[in-house]
Amino acid sequence: MEQKTQNTKPPILEDLNRWQKITEEALQKLLPSASTWPTILHQAMCYSLFAGGKRLRPAIIFASAETTQQFLGTNSGKLSDDCFERAKICACAIECLHTYSLIHDDLPCMDNDDLRRGRPTCHKVYGEAIAVLAGDALLTESFALLAKIKPTSRFSVSEFVACLARAASSRNLVGGQAADILSENKKISPRELRRIHSTKTAALLSASARLGAMSADAPREIVSRLGRFGFRLGLAFQAVDDILDVTAEATHLGKTPGKDAASGKATYPSLFGLDYARKQAEVLTHRAILSLNPLQCAADKLRQLAQYLLLRTH
Repeated sequence: MEQKTQNTKPPILEDLNRWQKITEEALQKLLPSASTWPTILHQAMCYSLFAGGKRLRPAIIFASAETTQQFLGTNSGKLSDDCFERAKICACAIECLHTYSLIHDDLPCMDNDDLRRGRPTCHKVYGEAIAVLAGDALLTESFALLAKIKPTSRFSVSEFVACLARAASSRNLVGGQAADILSENKKISPRELRRIHSTKTAALLSASARLGAMSADAPREIVSRLGRFGFRLGLAFQAVDDILDVTAEATHLGKTPGKDAASGKATYPSLFGLDYARKQAEVLTHRAILSLNPLQCAADKLRQLAQYLLLRTH
C-alpha cells in the first residue's frame, strides 16, 4: 500500500473538516451537557463523545446525502434544508452509537484498552461502572435522536430507526464483538474473519451510507447501492485498521499499537501477514469504488473518501 509523499492535502479533507464541525456543533446542542445531573454520568458521556476522532460515519452520511441529491438533480451546491436537518440528526445518532461501542469495547472484560483517541479510556478516568452506564446512555440517546427525525415521502421515522437498529443488533455490531472475542488466540479462516469484519465494522458504515441516502429521500435502489458501497468500504477500513495496529506509532494511532497481537486478536496481519492485508485493503477499496459507477460523477466525494481512508496513517 503506497503512501503519498507530497505535502498537498487531499480535496476531501476540507469536506471532512466541514462535516466534523457540523456534527460536533449539533451534538453539543442535541445532547445533555456535562453539567446536567447526574453530572458524573454526563461528564463521562461528553468525555468520550468529544474526544476527537475522525467522525467517519457522519462523513459518510453527509457525503451519501450530497451524492444522492446531486445524482437526482436536486442539489444546487448544498443540501436542501430538510435533507440537511435529517442528515445532521442521523450523524449525531450514529456517532452516539459508535461512541457507546468504543466505551464498551475498551472495558477490561472486553478488549481491555487503556488508550482511546490519544487519551485514557473512559473507564480509566471514571471507573468501570460509570463507563458502562455512559455507553448505555449514549446508545439510548442515538435512538431518541432518530425518533425525532422528519420523515420523507419514501421513508418513515420507523425505517430510519430500524436501519440503525439492524446495524447495532446481535446479528451485526454486538454479534461481531462477541465473535471477535471468541476468536482470540484461534486460527480462523479468511471467511470467518470477513464475517467478523462484516458485522463489527462494515454493518455500521453501510448503515451510515443508507441513512445519508434516506435523508435525501433516495429511491430504494440508490439506498441499496450506497449501502453496498458503505459495506465494502467498512471491510477495507477494518483491513487498514489491522495494518495500522502493527505499523503505526501511538502518537499517530491514538490508541495502544500492537494491542491486537498482544490480545491474540484475529486480524489480517496476524493470520495472513502484512502483504496479504495490504492487498486486501486495496482490493476491497477498489470494489467499494466500483459499486459507485452507476452514480457517475455525483459520487466523486465518496470515491475520494475511499481513497483517503486507504492511504490514512491513523
